[in-house]
Amino acid sequence: MSAYLVAVVEVTDPEAYKKYAARAPETISQYGGRYLVRGAQPDVQEGEWPLDRLVVLEFPDVEAARRFYHSPEYQEIVPLRQAASKGAVAILPGYEG
Repeated sequence: MSAYLVAVVEVTDPEAYKKYAARAPETISQYGGRYLVRGAQPDVQEGEWPLDRLVVLEFPDVEAARRFYHSPEYQEIVPLRQAASKGAVAILPGYEG
């Protein structure tokens, strides 16, 4: 069953964030992931949205998403993201209906 890595992000240093954004796609695809939403600014219809950007990645399953997140390749660039933004990242299993 597919799994999704979801990140809500507020970029605090756009120039520095570009370094992270340039390297992330290769690592994501290396672990079987693909972007479904990348950096979209939501058109909020109700309530208050917590941050200004949303990223949704799809992976074949939860374990693939975890392998990606904890991989040496991704952990190498995590400090770039953290230094240039604030936010939260979560892995969610897909709905099996």
